Amino acid sequence: MCLYFVSIKAEGVWRNLPPPPKTTFRNSIVALTFCEIITMLADDSYDAASTSIQLTSIPEDTTGLERIMIAAQGDLQRLLSTFFARPILVKCIYANASPRLCPASPENPITQSRQVHLICSNRVLCIATSLVTITSPKSECLFLDEKFPIGQTFRQLRCNPRFTLLSVETLIVRGRRELRRTYTLETEGFLTEILEVFPDRDMFTRGEAWLLEESNLEGSCARTTENKPDWLTVNMGGVVH
Repeated sequence: MCLYFVSIKAEGVWRNLPPPPKTTFRNSIVALTFCEIITMLADDSYDAASTSIQLTSIPEDTTGLERIMIAAQGDLQRLLSTFFARPILVKCIYANASPRLCPASPENPITQSRQVHLICSNRVLCIATSLVTITSPKSECLFLDEKFPIGQTFRQLRCNPRFTLLSVETLIVRGRRELRRTYTLETEGFLTEILEVFPDRDMFTRGEAWLLEESNLEGSCARTTENKPDWLTVNMGGVVH
């Protein structure tokens, strides 16, 4: 059965699909199957006394550590570095930007499709394929000129991005257990949609022993392509709420 992932506004405005009957929602993400079945994937709420992050419709066999990675909001490299107690390197595989004919703005967005590998001790921890939409000169300078990675760009902007979890799945690929998630991060002037593939879930259970095994820079079978991946749903210049 095909799943269509969309984001919603608090006012009940829907992107990419005809609007349903008028109603009010909290800012959140839903997965919509034939416009009938709604399943919330991530709900982050807090008040003066408590904080709660609820992840639903994710594989039942995910571990606590994996759920922490699934809920990462632009700080995945920090979490991986904390877990392995080693630096995490970012290796750019490709980065293709649209022409920069004038400063980035909502009327003249600049887009970039890119893929990077997160590497620790010559092991590929994560393959991240993304579509970035830039609509402010400051974000353009940080990301395209100073070449900060996505997570560090949000840190340089000194903002907490809006996080939207679109999908989570586990697969068996070439005998290894993969973990994948698709999500968006957004702040004013900077929007990203990202597919992350963790090529071997054993890294989260075996830790340093896994890290010190024979180097494997091939990573996952996640396809390396310079074309826009099919899973990318963010429109050029679109805004996710």
